[in-house]
Amino acid sequence: MQKVWVLILSVTTFHQIFSQDTVRISQTELEQKIIDNNLQVKMAQKEAELADAELLGTRAMYLPNINASYTFSNTNNPLYAFGSKLNQERITMMDFNPDNLNSPKSISNFATKLEIQQPIINIDAVYQKKAGQIKSDVLKIKTERTKESVRFELKKAYMTLQMAYKTVETLENAQKTTMANKKVIDNYYQNGIIQKSEVLYMDVRLKEIENQIAYAKSHIKNASDYLYFLLDENYGNKVLKPTETLEYHENIVERNPTLNSNRKDLLAYQKSLEAYDLMIKSSQAKFLPKLNAFGSFEMYDNKIAQFDANGYLAGIQLSWNVFDGLKAKSEQQRLKAELSKAQTEIQQYEKQSQLELQKTSRQVQDAENKVNLTKMAWEQNKEAYRIRKNRYDQGLEKSADLLTAETQMSQKELEHIQAIYEYNTAVEYYKFLKN
Repeated sequence: MQKVWVLILSVTTFHQIFSQDTVRISQTELEQKIIDNNLQVKMAQKEAELADAELLGTRAMYLPNINASYTFSNTNNPLYAFGSKLNQERITMMDFNPDNLNSPKSISNFATKLEIQQPIINIDAVYQKKAGQIKSDVLKIKTERTKESVRFELKKAYMTLQMAYKTVETLENAQKTTMANKKVIDNYYQNGIIQKSEVLYMDVRLKEIENQIAYAKSHIKNASDYLYFLLDENYGNKVLKPTETLEYHENIVERNPTLNSNRKDLLAYQKSLEAYDLMIKSSQAKFLPKLNAFGSFEMYDNKIAQFDANGYLAGIQLSWNVFDGLKAKSEQQRLKAELSKAQTEIQQYEKQSQLELQKTSRQVQDAENKVNLTKMAWEQNKEAYRIRKNRYDQGLEKSADLLTAETQMSQKELEHIQAIYEYNTAVEYYKFLKN
């Protein structure tokens, strides 16, 4: 009774999983959607936008800094009291009385002040701006490489979905063939020509195919869900179905390919070295003189919102940092060490990329050989099954031999499908590494 309930639950679950809407879609349609929707691409774009936002901060090297303030103060401090009254243009002869100078009455002061600082020459800021621009360019190049990576991942996932549907199709054809053979065997058994064991062998084979079909359909759902994940869409009760079937298309691949130095990730790494050079120059330029202009306009009164007295201050300042406790020197050494480390990492990455490219080239060739061999084996097994089927119909073969031939034929076809998938995937990966 427990086995019956388990069977009922399994059938119910299977029906719930696969009673979903099927959405047919092509690879081209997916590629058009993924660049706008993929989360990985969005994160790369946000990093580039963040670098652009940081770059805006370097505008301070040539734009003025303007501050405005309105301040109230009250004091009986002799110095501040006399100075406030002087700013208010209210000094009289009585204010020079020693008693008034030494012990003034408290005075209120309302001050309006507008300050302007204008950078003129700051060489270190110029190098920082150039380094920030390169960082922004590097992240934009990396964003383009991320798009290429996502496109490759999409193609791979799409081919996985194609393989899953092709596997289900192959298994369902095998199921039809086996069921047709089972009808013949059941008829032979009813007529007492064969034994019960041969019927049971056929039943076992049918159950095996059913399990394989269920697994392949589950693989379809997994592949479909992953494509929806790449698109950042809610899959709900939908399952994707490719409009193109999995097919073998021969591609010419170089035997000893060389790495493309203009590949976007390599280009981004090389360009990042320029930013280190500029940051080192910026650190060195901190010892150079800086030229800045400054100015202020002030209005004073002893009453709120009154501006009876005013004055201005303007000037130019030439300054330089003669000694900063070796902070700049330490920063230069750190940046040079980081530059050396980055150069070593780039060399290692280029060599690894070259090895990966050559490895993938060999994988394509191996996969191509596997496609041809599995195709030959499949065709041979199809012919062997056809011969055994004819002999079986004539009573010259056992049902067990027929079942073995059919199983091998189905297995070889599945191996051929897997080989085509591996070949197509290897070719796309080779193109991704090459470009």
